[in-house]
Formats: sequence, C-alpha cells, structure tokens
Amino acid sequence: MEDFMTNRDAQKYMEEGYVVLEGLLTSQECDELRQRMSAIVDETDVPEHCRITFSTDQEEQVKAQGSADYFITSGDKIRFFFEKGVFDDKALHAYEPLYKRVTHSPKVQQPGIGGEVTPHQDASFLNTEPLGRVMGMWIALEDATVDNSCLWFIPGSHKSGISRRMVRNPPGTFPLTDFIGREPEYDDGKFVAAPVKKGGVILIHGEVVHRSAQNNSHDSRHVYTFHIMESQDTRWSPDNWLQPTEELPFPLLYTI
Repeated sequence: MEDFMTNRDAQKYMEEGYVVLEGLLTSQECDELRQRMSAIVDETDVPEHCRITFSTDQEEQVKAQGSADYFITSGDKIRFFFEKGVFDDKALHAYEPLYKRVTHSPKVQQPGIGGEVTPHQDASFLNTEPLGRVMGMWIALEDATVDNSCLWFIPGSHKSGISRRMVRNPPGTFPLTDFIGREPEYDDGKFVAAPVKKGGVILIHGEVVHRSAQNNSHDSRHVYTFHIMESQDTRWSPDNWLQPTEELPFPLLYTI
C-alpha cells in the first residue's frame, strides 16, 4: 500500500476519515471476482430459515440478525446475507429456474444491485480497544456513481467516538444481540458523495459516519468490501457479535 497511497492520501484519511484511491485492481481482476461470486451464488442453495437480510437499521437488525444463530455464528464460515426486498413474492428471478437463467444471462445487466445502507459507523459492529484500529476496504468492481448508489460520508465524523454498539447478549437470552446507545439523526447536508471508478478502493475509518442509498438506476453496482484490524496492542471486544476462532483470530467480514 505504500507505493499506492501518497502522503496526501494518508493525510486526507486522517483528517476526513476516508480516502478514495483509484486503480487498486485491474478491470480483468474485477470481472474475475464478479464471475467467481456469481458461480458461488448459483451453486449455493440457502435454506429458507437462513435467508437473513442484512441491515444497519437498529430495529431491523435486532429483529432479523439478533434472533438468528445463522448470523451470530458466521465469523468463520461462508454465509450469505441478502439485501432488503430480495425475497418477496415477485422474485421469479431468484426462485424459478427458467426466469433465473434468463435474468443471469450475460446478455442481461442486473440493475438495482446496491441496497440502502443507513448512516452508521463500522466500529459500532467491529469494536476494539482502543477504538480506531479497524479499517474498511470498499473495492468497486463496477463504477460507483451518485446515480447507482456510491458511498456518502460525513468528513471528520470519526473524531467524536461512536454513538452505539452492537453487542452479544448472554447465552440463552433473546434476542442474541442488542444495542447500547442509538444512532442519532444526521444532517443530510453534511454528507459528501464519494464516487469511485471500477478497480478503485475507498479506505474507511471505523468511526466515520457513512451511508449509501438504494440503487434505483439501470446500472448495477457490485463491490467487494472487507475489514482489516491493526493487531498490535489491540483488543477485540469480547462483546462483539462476531468472535475469533482458532482458524480466524480476527473475524473478517467480506461482502460482494
């Protein structure tokens, strides 16, 4: 990353809590990642009781993820979490083989990929002591624009700590997870768009407030995102919903 990231980039990250870096992956690498994930999804039959919708909205989280063992035991496994509205009565493209084959044909672009993510801080879910040791990497596998739901940030919001934490409840308690604190209402005018071209990456400070809107355009917006943690002198919170295993001392989250 040293040759890829300039001092000015590093300064922007420290001051604003995020930075857009172009050219991390080639166009071919992006296409290969998308094709491989499409193959994995096509080969996987997710049972109905495991069809969990991922949301950063507090009430939806507690209702959907907080009661699901599938969700809380996902730290060392490949598990799927779906955008809101994927599983409904109109989802012929997801269930009926003939419609699914046409929908997934290379001749057809899938619009609407890129669900709404409400304003949040990643450290609310991936908490460390001290704070600020987790960074998200949001890699655009296609151009992410204002029209097809790029990320939006409140620059500098990483300097005020976190407003809430998602924590595990004691064993045998329902729901399995809950929140300490609440996400405040944010001034819409403070959010700044962060478009990024295919192959670029956005580095996201764990405490910066960010969001994305529902993609209602005719262009899909596939991304690959994961989190990394500075391990030296860092303690992974034992209250986090994801916990380390012998194979994965730091439980990474990958989405695409």
